[in-house]
Amino acid sequence: MSGRRSLRTRAAGRDREAAATGRGPGSARSPRRALARVPLPLRGLRFRLVVAFALVAVASALSTGALAFREARTGVLQQSQDSVIRQFRAGVDDVALYTPLPPSRSQLQAAVNQVLQANPSQGWRVLATYGSLRAYAPSADFDKVSPQLRRSVQTRRAAVFQRVNADGHPCLVVGMPVTYLDGEGAEAKLSGLVMYLVVPQDTEEAYVKAMVSAIEHATLVALGLAVVLALLAASGVLRPVRALRGATRRMAEGHLDVRLAVDGSDELADLSQSFNDTAAALERSVAELRRLEAQARRFVADVSHELRTPLAAMSAVTDVLDEKAPHLGQETGDALRLISEGTSRLGGLVEDLMEISRFDAGAAELNLDEIDLAESVQRTLASRGWRDRVETRLPRPGVLRTRVDPRRLDVVVANLVGNALRHGAPPVRLTLDVRQEGADVAWAVIEVTDSGPGIAEEAVPHVFERFYKASTSRTRSESSGLGLAITAENVRLHGGRVRAANLPGGGAVFTVELPLRRDSAAADDTVAGAR
Repeated sequence: MSGRRSLRTRAAGRDREAAATGRGPGSARSPRRALARVPLPLRGLRFRLVVAFALVAVASALSTGALAFREARTGVLQQSQDSVIRQFRAGVDDVALYTPLPPSRSQLQAAVNQVLQANPSQGWRVLATYGSLRAYAPSADFDKVSPQLRRSVQTRRAAVFQRVNADGHPCLVVGMPVTYLDGEGAEAKLSGLVMYLVVPQDTEEAYVKAMVSAIEHATLVALGLAVVLALLAASGVLRPVRALRGATRRMAEGHLDVRLAVDGSDELADLSQSFNDTAAALERSVAELRRLEAQARRFVADVSHELRTPLAAMSAVTDVLDEKAPHLGQETGDALRLISEGTSRLGGLVEDLMEISRFDAGAAELNLDEIDLAESVQRTLASRGWRDRVETRLPRPGVLRTRVDPRRLDVVVANLVGNALRHGAPPVRLTLDVRQEGADVAWAVIEVTDSGPGIAEEAVPHVFERFYKASTSRTRSESSGLGLAITAENVRLHGGRVRAANLPGGGAVFTVELPLRRDSAAADDTVAGAR
């Protein structure tokens, strides 16, 4: 239980530390954000392929090298060990026949010398013990004989060996007890005489180091080959991917006839074929949509044109009837007024549709004239009876002049102010000012604000779209849904900008920016505005 409490305590401590340092699971330093900070070339498919090939090559070379090293090292050391033990046993068997038990000090030394003389070129050091007697040649290396080896030799009747490292040099230490038989078939008994052999293994160690060096070189060669193969494979894989990326970008630019060359029958070829099929289907769909859109535009233009003549006649009749309405009965007068208002709204809708059709056909033109913007705005408000309903802040007459199309500027101001009066709340304000942008560019800024509820946030990006109405309750209102769209088209025709937003304190604000242009003797008064 105490262990569990300790684990819980440590876990809680780690959680608190993670929360304090901002590295917990819910912290901002997520793996995706960390990946986003990695340079783009290091996140590319080519880099990942090269890294994958390199890792596979290194892992394969290291695993193969480790297995080969282990087998080769075991073989080298085992062969050397078996050879040394076999020669040492033969020498010990020879001296055992002629060494009496118990041996004297000189007899023990003679046995050591005899074993050493039988193998003069091996670099051996031979030691012998019998009780407290010690003998050695050429030097006393009893410190290399570990206590564990001594105890093992005293209890076993076979050779015991151990590898040690003395002063950075590997050595093989062999302990071999001398046994004797009491009679035929009897078990061999320990005589108490033990011979030790210390053999340096520098040659074997050099073989092992050579193998390690060879494995390292093989790993480097494998890594180089893996990188080359990875680059070749990446080039083969990325070639169709790059082609697909280029085709996708061309399609995004509007070139729907782009197609990819399909080579082979692998997954990338299937992907290229799927792209071609998708592009073909998209091209057909877009062509059909464009055809239907063109038909719809022609239909609107034709209908609007055909409606103008009967509407003109209806308007003339309603004008005559409006003059006689005061002399008729109340019900008849009310009916005539409804007909007159409906005819007027229908006429306005037809005019808006005709204007939109001209924009769509690229037939809209600017008839530029240098005018006083403040006077033009005042005329627009006065002609519609809005001067008492709109607060204005305008520059003095003659101060702000530029080249615009007076009729289209009148439409822009009238649509914005009318929209504010219909859908906003008083006071409605209109301001006209100049904004300098750099040393050579200046803009005339017209701003219309109201104190109403403002525009719904989801409707702000769509207010200049055709037939868009921010509220479903306005679907049957007298607004056609084309006023702001026509305003935006007229502003763009002048090379200006228009935007809608909400005021912090409530209400909507519409801003129009028109470039300030001065009259020139060489300039034409008419500028084509085809889009």
